[in-house]
Amino acid sequence: MDTMRDRFATTASRLLDEDPRVAVVLAVISSDRFREAARAHPDRVVDVGIREQLLVGATGGLALAGMRPIAHTFASFLVERPFEQVKLDLDHQDAGAVLVSAGGSYDIAAGGRTHQAPGDVALLDTLDGWTVYVPGHPDEAEALLRHAVADGDSRVYVRLSEQSNRDPLHVPPGVFRTVRTGGAGVVLAVGPMLDATLEAVEGLDVSVLYASSVRPFDTHTLRAEARRTGAADVVLVEPYLAGTSVPYAAEALADTPHRLLALGTCRTELRRYGTWAEHVTAHGLDPAGLRRRITAFLR
Repeated sequence: MDTMRDRFATTASRLLDEDPRVAVVLAVISSDRFREAARAHPDRVVDVGIREQLLVGATGGLALAGMRPIAHTFASFLVERPFEQVKLDLDHQDAGAVLVSAGGSYDIAAGGRTHQAPGDVALLDTLDGWTVYVPGHPDEAEALLRHAVADGDSRVYVRLSEQSNRDPLHVPPGVFRTVRTGGAGVVLAVGPMLDATLEAVEGLDVSVLYASSVRPFDTHTLRAEARRTGAADVVLVEPYLAGTSVPYAAEALADTPHRLLALGTCRTELRRYGTWAEHVTAHGLDPAGLRRRITAFLR
């Protein structure tokens, strides 16, 4: 199976053929995957070099000129390093664009802290009007990218990961899908965390919701499922900084007495290299770690 990043390059190249408004802006990363597209569309595949601030600035300029730009690099270089440009050149200018990251929280663990960005979604949450997609499978990544590009002049962040679920679960953007129902609580699994979550809660009497789009946050489905269970014990399982979606979940449950457990990447930095799979385990996001904490939390 190809990776989400592979599928992104293939899909974006096709979008360049299909839509004259689409442009792809790169900062060296993944440029090898767009060589043929650059030859076919030299005016709409732009590599600015290792200049991430310019990457976002050029993206904003293309958007203001009427294009539908897709900016792409690793998450730490797309959201964290040029955050001022994201804030000013896109958000402040009310310019629409699609930012597509690779690398996830610690996919490029061997690259060290410079290549890790568990706080990317939390950082974007400080801005207004962003749609955030977190696909759990390459097929979902393709569908969500196409939806993002077709979504008028909106600002969309598509967060790709090396970690993937075995099978795609196509869910319309903006809603959570109920994967299974139970009576002792609700577990919300985001993107590539679904398989591990389902394995972790096997045999437990809990509902599992799946989210491949997290902003806007589907308050209606979470509230309805929490009320249906009657337990109002809610667990968030996110592949980035633990607690990122807590304010949104708490707002959804504001009129419902509830308990909330937020699982995700720990705030404490792991000063080790290794692989992304080893980091998943170290952060307690493997099935064994999730089950231990979920069972301890449930009444």
